[in-house]
Amino acid sequence: MKKLGTLGIVGFLLLFGMYGCNSYNGLVEKDNNVETLWSKVQTQYQRRADLIGNLVKTVQGAADFERGTLTDVIEARSKATAVQLSADDLTPENMAKFQAAQDQLSGSLSRLLVSVERYPDLKANQNFLELQAQIEGTENRISVARNDFNAGVGDYNLSVRTFPNNLMAGFFGFSKKAFFEASEGAQDAPDVDFDFK
Repeated sequence: MKKLGTLGIVGFLLLFGMYGCNSYNGLVEKDNNVETLWSKVQTQYQRRADLIGNLVKTVQGAADFERGTLTDVIEARSKATAVQLSADDLTPENMAKFQAAQDQLSGSLSRLLVSVERYPDLKANQNFLELQAQIEGTENRISVARNDFNAGVGDYNLSVRTFPNNLMAGFFGFSKKAFFEASEGAQDAPDVDFDFK
């Protein structure tokens, strides 16, 4: 009888150990997926920052272009690239800081592209047109990367929060990660005014 009880305990511990290893490995896999998806988001934002540098150089060639607009873009690009966020620091506060810097750059870039309407020679410049098309494509890639990231975070967070994985997650230090969220006012259409008097 004693032997049977010991075997039962050993069997239970063995099953619990196997489940624990399986849960841990699953959480590590999902955490690694979030890191990979985050690096893809950062890659697209870096691509945009690099393209903006080339766009600014092209626009600077138009001697009569507004220097204030270019300065705003250059400063916003600098701030956006200065905010570095690792996959381990994906808290809502850090994500808000990252998003705020990217939003500022997006706003400056939008103002730059709208003000180009005043300069027919610049609008016809082949380099400018190619860079503008690449930036538009990059904005689409950013959107796709952010959606993929949010899907990965959702899958990871679900695993971290559901029972009994939440026990293993808590024991091994896996915590929820923050999603990308729409910026405040993102649902409102921008007010574009082409009345240049």
